[in-house]
Amino acid sequence: MKPLTAVVLAVLTGMQNKPSEGTKMPAALNFTMRSIDGKPIDLSKYQGRVVLMVNVASQCGFTPQYAGLEELHKKYAASGLSILGFPSNDFGAQEPGSDPEIAQFCKQNYGVEFDMFSKIVVKGPGQAPLYKYLTAHPKFSGQVDWNFEKFLIARNGDVIARFKSEVEPASKQMVSAIENALAAK
Repeated sequence: MKPLTAVVLAVLTGMQNKPSEGTKMPAALNFTMRSIDGKPIDLSKYQGRVVLMVNVASQCGFTPQYAGLEELHKKYAASGLSILGFPSNDFGAQEPGSDPEIAQFCKQNYGVEFDMFSKIVVKGPGQAPLYKYLTAHPKFSGQVDWNFEKFLIARNGDVIARFKSEVEPASKQMVSAIENALAAK
């Protein structure tokens, strides 16, 4: 049993690492996060899908990538792609808004329909456990350098690619990686 403080911290932050309950859950999906409207979301619901996890911000030079991410969502969601946006204020204080403000901004300016989550910390003290896992991955390790870094997760839950902020969602490199992941069964 977890100490009470760890349980309280997990509830307050909306994030926790779930213990295995007889089935092997892929590590990248073994977390519960809060949706942008405050509901707990068990990332295991994405098991069997290709997942693109992106730390996002509303006042960044890369913010227009929301449009490209939404285009990927529209084009590939029915084929098994899920895009998960994790707002973060870690880089140049470029995501100062509250969750409702972020949700409104994304919908109004970019028509975002892909899954958005509550604002989290993606580097340094207070780093969300999900991002501790992603940035510790042996093949793709290292701290997140800026907004709009992307981690691609295969259907089996393996982290298979990491793209720096400069890599546009519609780039040949990213589209090819996504299409290859979707084709793999």
